[in-house]
Amino acid sequence: MSDTDSGGLRTLLIGLDGVCLPVLEPLIDEEVVPHIAALCDESAVAPLESQLPPWTPSAWPSLYTGKNPGKHGVYDFLTFDGYDWDVVNRSTVKARAVWELLSLRGYESLVVNVPVTHPPRPFDGTLVPGYMAPEDPDCHPPGTLGELRDELGDYQLYADASHGDSTKPERVASYRELIRMRGAAFRYLLDDREPDFGFLQFQQTDTVYHEYPDDREMVRAVYGAVDREIGAILDACEPDITLLVSDHGLGPMEGREFRCNEFLRDREYAETAAGSGGMPSWASLADTQLRTDDAESDAEQSVAEHGSQLAASVGITSQRIAAVLDRLGIKEQVADLVPTDVIRAGTERVDFAASTAYMRSRTEMGVRLNVEGREPDGVVPPDEYESVRADLIEALSAVRTPGGRPCFEQVLPREAVFEGPHIQAAPDIVTVPAAFDHYLSASLRGEWFADPSEPWEHKREGIVMAAGDGIGPRTEIGGHIFDIAPTILATFGLAVDATMDGDPLPIVQPTGRTEYPTFEPVETIETNDEAVEQRLTDLGYLE
Repeated sequence: MSDTDSGGLRTLLIGLDGVCLPVLEPLIDEEVVPHIAALCDESAVAPLESQLPPWTPSAWPSLYTGKNPGKHGVYDFLTFDGYDWDVVNRSTVKARAVWELLSLRGYESLVVNVPVTHPPRPFDGTLVPGYMAPEDPDCHPPGTLGELRDELGDYQLYADASHGDSTKPERVASYRELIRMRGAAFRYLLDDREPDFGFLQFQQTDTVYHEYPDDREMVRAVYGAVDREIGAILDACEPDITLLVSDHGLGPMEGREFRCNEFLRDREYAETAAGSGGMPSWASLADTQLRTDDAESDAEQSVAEHGSQLAASVGITSQRIAAVLDRLGIKEQVADLVPTDVIRAGTERVDFAASTAYMRSRTEMGVRLNVEGREPDGVVPPDEYESVRADLIEALSAVRTPGGRPCFEQVLPREAVFEGPHIQAAPDIVTVPAAFDHYLSASLRGEWFADPSEPWEHKREGIVMAAGDGIGPRTEIGGHIFDIAPTILATFGLAVDATMDGDPLPIVQPTGRTEYPTFEPVETIETNDEAVEQRLTDLGYLE
């Protein structure tokens, strides 16, 4: 604990992934979340604007650094080196987290289950990584995970009962157990460490809508479990200021799925091929052997995959077979019988190296140009970059759904959205779906438009609640996700990092800005974890 503090938790930050007022208000009305409702009654509450793109792997780093992706370097679940890809992790985030800034000023922090925090960087405090870390993550300080398991009996990052391979009661039990573990770990470490700042995140509030989007019983079970842990934490400590925030919102899809690479292929920007390699989609994920069976089954599938790839090489791709089966009305029945890897191995893909432009990943929410001297096999001369990009922005801006609605509310050059030393990692063109009601897809399935692959999707507005002395329901609040880290610093009376993009919310007094020591990034560490990739696939983030 800092010598400058009189004791106790100064600031508590509770993160709920994917929560917004339209999601939360019905649960409050149904009395599913009494502790959150009570907090809401005594708090300043408002929508919190998320960033572009409003997805977990980029938004949480933006929240905990106070910086846009152009400054911290993470735009997606994936990071790219040329045409190769890996899942992002903390080493990909090229900026200092707020708890590291607090450490520089003598304050100790406790951080539990925050996404994109593995492997942790040194600081004064304790960190247990969250989403996108491996199941047995490195913690800070070393030995923390073993300590938790000794004290609590178990601590896991992910559920034993996977979606689709378990019964509904098993899945409910797994959700509740993971949520219980988060709260128990935080309370134990809070009591043992006595930090100045605490940050606990719950991921299942988002996961349940991806896995059971229309199942109110499952949603109530998850939110009820989270609410119980929040109540227990608030009973266990009396922070001076409590912040409850989310990284983005969630809501039903009311528009269409737009398959950007089909559009780019038809406009002769994207070239395609069949078989293994290429974009992180069907074929390349099959190569990672994410779904494993016994040796005999693997041998049988390898023969089938080879045949599927051979068929694809002469144009008989999975998409074309699916189109025929769909017309016959038996596509779903056949899909249940055909191994996933067999389908993926025979799927058409974007040939990055041969293309002028392509969508690398749907959650990157943009289009990348294949530029000479920047990409390994670039085809767009640098002196033609602006003209090619301008033509493509105009073409994408003109796209209309079959019903005549604009597909995009904005199609922007990346520098209109991002700023900073890592802007080269961004897509060259940012595509913002109209009202976030259209589902972007990077897959190739024959048509530009279809029904959305997911019935619910991320929305731009999350939520912020703030409670504490002098803060009440009438307190003006609201802001941007970039404002959370500056607000936390200000609750400690500390000046905001001059390189942050946000400002303190009006619940605290302005503290000015100052220069903090230069951030020194570590060498990027590969995630290369098949289980992490499979979870992203199961949730629809990797197609």
